Amino acid sequence: MRKLLPTIVFGLLALPVCSQEKPSSDNPFSAINKRAYERTKGILLRSAEKMPDENYSFKPVDTVRSYGQIIGHLADAQYLFCSTASGEKNPELNIEKTKSSKVDLIAALKEGFAYCDKVYDSMTDAAATQKVKFFGNDVPKFSLLSLNFGHNMEHYGNLVTYMRMKGIVPPTSEQQAPMPAQKQDKPDAEPKK
Repeated sequence: MRKLLPTIVFGLLALPVCSQEKPSSDNPFSAINKRAYERTKGILLRSAEKMPDENYSFKPVDTVRSYGQIIGHLADAQYLFCSTASGEKNPELNIEKTKSSKVDLIAALKEGFAYCDKVYDSMTDAAATQKVKFFGNDVPKFSLLSLNFGHNMEHYGNLVTYMRMKGIVPPTSEQQAPMPAQKQDKPDAEPKK
């Protein structure tokens, strides 16, 4: 049961991503991975844009990162994960420590995502099985790119807490547009039993 529950939870979390469109039949694993990444990318960019500039220095306690530092950390992480998966040298831009304004951090996050987009776009299932070194471990590229969007969502959880503390509704909690009413067939004269 302990192994079944996380599998079910992961499956349910992945459902909105998977139901959007059918994965490429040539590279189904890479296609699913890319869609999950695209979803986290959109959520993080909306989160970065929703927080007012004056709150980018906000942190609940002194021992944690500020909102802006988390955005910078996420931008840095895109380069870490995707440079490793692509076999390139990490540019180590140190965005978390060098940028603090909302405008600069959103631009850096977009650039980090643009860097990763190329890696996700070019990944095939065959290439995804190749192993690379990551913190001293041999890791398949597929797993590394999965870790990236997992890491993104981990820190989205931090951002959600900060937004809630400032009275801001996080992107994933925003009201969705109402579903259009479905046309109903002409009702029967008598209800069916």
